Amino acid sequence: MREYEIMFIVKPTLGEDEVKNVVKSFTKVLTDNGAKITSEKEMGQKELAYEIKDFKSGYYYVLTVEANDDKAIKEFDRLGLISRDVIRHLITKIEK
Repeated sequence: MREYEIMFIVKPTLGEDEVKNVVKSFTKVLTDNGAKITSEKEMGQKELAYEIKDFKSGYYYVLTVEANDDKAIKEFDRLGLISRDVIRHLITKIEK
């Protein structure tokens, strides 16, 4: 079982319900592809160190995920790059 930490930033122009829907859809992508979310942390809206796609802030989320293979992680990465609602994401494999 591999463990990953996924951090992603949702754009700040979305409403509260829209942000929750984005987070829910991305967690669903992980669980539908066989991953198990062990922890989910909402860090709130924070200022970015530099502008990303003309945004100066964003809603930060951190997920800890366990997966047998990297299918769910690759799908999250693919959709994270395509999505207009996620301005940046980072996937880190946790070494034990």
